[in-house]
Amino acid sequence: MTAASPQELVRAVDIPYEKFTLDNGLTVIVHTDRKAPVVGVTTYYRVGSKHEPRGKTGFAHLYEHLFFGGSANAPSFDIPLEAAGSTSTNGTTWYDRTNYIETVPTGALELALFLESDRMGYLLPAVTQEKLDKQRGVVQNEKRQSDNQPYGLMDYAIGEGLFPVGHPYRHATIGSMEDLDAATLADVRKWFTDNYGPNNVVLSLSGDIDAATARPLVEKWFGAIPRGPEVPAVEAAPVTLPAPKSREMADRVPVTRLTRNWSGPGLNHPDSVALTIGLNILGGLASSRLDNELVRGKELAVAVTAGAQTFEQVSFLQAMMDVKPGVGRNEAEAAFDQVISRLVNEGPTPDEVRRAVTRTISSAIGGLEVVGGMSGKGATLAEGELYSDNPAKYKEDLARMAALTPEDVRAALQRWLSRPVFALDVVPGERTETGETMGGWGDEADKQAASPDPKQSVSQAAAAPDRTAPPVTTIADLDFPDVEHATLSNGMPVALARRTAIPKVSLSLSFDAGFAADAQDKPGTQALMLAALEEGTTTRDATRIAEEQERLGAAISTGGSIDRSSIAMSALTPNLAPSLALLADIALRPAFRPEDVARVQRQQLTALQQANASPGSLAQRTLSGLLFAEHPYAQPSDGLGNADALASLTPDDLRAAHCKWLRPDLARVTAVGDITMEQLLPLLEKAFADWKAPSTPAPQKALGMPPPQPQARVVVLNRPNSPQSFIVGGRVLPISGRTEGTEALNLANDVLGGSFLSRLNGDLREDKGWSYGVYSAVSRPVGPRTLLVLAPVQSDKTGASLRAVLDNMEAFPGEAPVTPVELQRVTEGAIRAMPNSFQTNGSVLQAIETNELLDRPDAYYETLASKYRQLGAPAIEAAAREYLRPEGLTIVIVGDRKVIEPQLKGLGMPVEYREAPALGETDNEGNDE
Repeated sequence: MTAASPQELVRAVDIPYEKFTLDNGLTVIVHTDRKAPVVGVTTYYRVGSKHEPRGKTGFAHLYEHLFFGGSANAPSFDIPLEAAGSTSTNGTTWYDRTNYIETVPTGALELALFLESDRMGYLLPAVTQEKLDKQRGVVQNEKRQSDNQPYGLMDYAIGEGLFPVGHPYRHATIGSMEDLDAATLADVRKWFTDNYGPNNVVLSLSGDIDAATARPLVEKWFGAIPRGPEVPAVEAAPVTLPAPKSREMADRVPVTRLTRNWSGPGLNHPDSVALTIGLNILGGLASSRLDNELVRGKELAVAVTAGAQTFEQVSFLQAMMDVKPGVGRNEAEAAFDQVISRLVNEGPTPDEVRRAVTRTISSAIGGLEVVGGMSGKGATLAEGELYSDNPAKYKEDLARMAALTPEDVRAALQRWLSRPVFALDVVPGERTETGETMGGWGDEADKQAASPDPKQSVSQAAAAPDRTAPPVTTIADLDFPDVEHATLSNGMPVALARRTAIPKVSLSLSFDAGFAADAQDKPGTQALMLAALEEGTTTRDATRIAEEQERLGAAISTGGSIDRSSIAMSALTPNLAPSLALLADIALRPAFRPEDVARVQRQQLTALQQANASPGSLAQRTLSGLLFAEHPYAQPSDGLGNADALASLTPDDLRAAHCKWLRPDLARVTAVGDITMEQLLPLLEKAFADWKAPSTPAPQKALGMPPPQPQARVVVLNRPNSPQSFIVGGRVLPISGRTEGTEALNLANDVLGGSFLSRLNGDLREDKGWSYGVYSAVSRPVGPRTLLVLAPVQSDKTGASLRAVLDNMEAFPGEAPVTPVELQRVTEGAIRAMPNSFQTNGSVLQAIETNELLDRPDAYYETLASKYRQLGAPAIEAAAREYLRPEGLTIVIVGDRKVIEPQLKGLGMPVEYREAPALGETDNEGNDE
C-alpha cells in the first residue's frame, strides 16, 4: 500500500470557524464539533512576560495565579467550575500571552462565560494583600521546584546568552525572586487595568456550540465590560551575536550536556516552517542526523535532540547532546558540531524532508481530536488570531510545509544556523549557581536598578455591578463508545471501539508482564527488553524502523507499567496495513544484536542516574522498596531496576525474557479509531498469522504474596543545597485493584488530595503558600493498592509541611467530615467531567485496557454516574476512616539534611538518614588532551 502524500494529509486538517467582534473589542471565534457534549473555553490575553518592565519580572505569571482567586461576584473560580464538571481548568503565561482554559459540559457553558467575564471586568474588588502574599509564595515554590531538577538552571542561562539586558525575551517568565518579593498590590491593580481589557482578548469557543448560540451569550456576559488601553507593541527581534560565545555550568547531573543555541525568527517569518522541519531532521526525528551519527553510529551520545521553539517575534533554535560517559568532551564537541555543519552546508535529502513533514502533519491530525485545552482546536484558532490576525494560520503553515523542498530547508538553515553560536554546556559537579538569583532583568547588580516606591498608593477598585451566576443546566450521563470483541486464530483477544472523528487508529498490543515480572528475572529486564525491540529486528535496523514510521506518519512505542508490557501505535487509517506489519516485526522478530543492546543498556543506565538525580523520582523509587520488600511490586514503577542488575543484562537475558513474557497467550489487542472490526481482523490475522504460543506453561507473577505490615517511619535522603524537600508518603492498603466497590475510596481520595481543590493542596499551596502542589493518589494495579502522598515543599517548611499533611489525614473524617460543597464537587463534578475525559482515541483505549486489567465490564464508565450518586457522605467517610489514615505511613524525604533534621525533632516517628546516590561521571574528561 502506498503511503498517503503530505498534500493528501493536509487536506484532512480543517477547523472551520466563525468570528465576530463585540463593540468593546473582544474577538470571539466559534468552532462547532458535536462529537461530545462539551465546549472548550479558551481565553488568550495579549500580554506576557515580554511586556514586563524592568524590576517587574515574573509579574505576568504571578498575576495569572491571582486571576484564579475570585472576583467581585464570584468568590471562587475553581470550585464552581470543578463542581460543574470542568476539566483542564488552568492558566499559563509565556513570553507573548497569558491564557486560561476550561472544557465544560455544554450545560455549564454559560456558567464558564459568567466566571471568565466577571474576572475580566470585575476582578479588583476581590484582590487583597493576603491573596497576593499567598500566591507569591506558590509561584516562588514553583520556581524552586523547577530549579531543583537536574539541568534546572539551563533556560535562565540560554536567555542570558542569546539576548542583551533589556531584550523582551531575555528574562525568564517565572522571573527573579527579588522581583517577585517586590511585587505590590498597586502593581496588581495597574497590571489589570493596563492589560486585561476585552480589546486585548481573543475568546475561542470550540465543541458543542455554534455562533448563533454563542453570540447572545457572549454579548450578555462580556458586552458591558469597557474597553481598556491597548497593550503597546513590543520591539523584539532575533539577535545575531558578534562572535561565538560559550558558558559552562556545573550541576548534579549524570552526564555532560552540550547545547548549541541561536535566536531565530518569529512564527510569521517566511523561514519559520522550514526551520521547524530542518531542526526536526537534525535532531527531532527518531532517524535524525544526530541520532544516526552520534547515538547509533559513533556511539558518542546517550541522547540527542534538536528543535525550534517558536514565539511571536523570535524563536529559540537549539541542538542538544548528552555525552556518553567515558567519551572525551573535545571528541564529542567536534563530532556534534560536524553533524550540524554538514546539514547546514549540504541540506537534507528529499526523503528526510518528506518524513519530517509527514510526521508533523500526522501529529496535527491527531490534535483535531481535542476541542479545548492548551493545544486543542480552540487554542490553535486563538493563537492564529492573536499572533497572525488569521485563525487559519495553522492551515497556511501546513500547506507551506507540504510544499517544502530540500533547498528551501537548506537555505533557511544557512541563514540562521551559520551565525555565531551560543554554546552552553552543563557538566557533572556541585552547583555553583542558584536559581534564587537568576531569571531577572540582568542588571540587578546595578545600584541604579528600579526598585518599588514605598510611598506608592493603592487605588481603590471601582464598584462592580451585581451579577448572579447562572445555573448549570441538565447534563446527560456519559455515553461510552461501544466495544466489540473478537478472537484471532491464535487465540489472542481483540477489542475495538470505532470512532470516526479523525482518520487515525490507536492500537495497543499488551502483555500480562510489566515491571513486576522482573521479580522473576533481573531488575530492569522488562524495560530494557522493551526498549531494545525498537533497535532492530531480523530484517530491519533501528534507522530503518524509524524511517518507515516517519514515511507512514505512524508512531510506534514500547513501554510498560507495573502490571503490563506493551507496544503501542498511532497510525493513519490509510496507512494501517503497513504500519501493523512494522509493529508485528518489532514485536515478534527482535534481533537483540549485542551492539544494539549495549547502546540501549547505556541509555537505560543514564536514565537511572537521571531518575536518581530528580528528587521526586528518587523518593518514589526508594518508597517502592520500603513498602513492598520481596513482593513483585517492590520493583520501581519506572522499570529501571538497579544499576548492578541493569549493567549485568546480556542479549541472551533479553531473548529469554522476550520468549518468556511476550507470547500470544499473555497478549491482547485493543484498538480505537476509524476502522471496523471487519476491516481490522484480516489485517491483524495477516500481521500475526504465524505467531503461536509455545508449549511451555505461561509464567505467573506472585502478586498474591503478602507485603510487609505498614510501618510508620521517616527516611531522609540527604541532597545538600536543595531549595526544596520532596516528601513522599505511602502505605500498602489491604485491597487489590480487582476489588469491587472501591468507588467510595476514589471519592474520599479526591476530598483528601486527589484534585486541585483537595484539602492537602488547599492547605499547603493555597493557604500557606509552601508548595506548588500537594497531591494524594490510590494506585490501581492488579495486586495490592497503595496510598501515596506527594508534597514538594520549600526546605525551611519541611517539618511543618509534614505535620500539616499528617494533621489533615488525622482529621479526616472525625474532626473534619465531608462538607456539602466537597460532596457535590467530587460526585456531581466527577460525573459531569466524564464526557470530556474520552475525547481522544488514546483516552478511550486506556479506559478499555483499565477495564480489562481490573476485570470490569465494558460499560463500567456508563454505570459510574449512578454508582457515584448512590454514595453519600457516610460512605465516603467510612472509606477515608478505613484507608486514608496516617497510621503506618512510611515517609521518604529527599532534601538537605542540615536544614531538615532540626525540623523533625519531636515528630514521634523513627527517622533514618541516608545519603542520596552519588551522581556524575568520573572519566568524562579523559580524552581531552
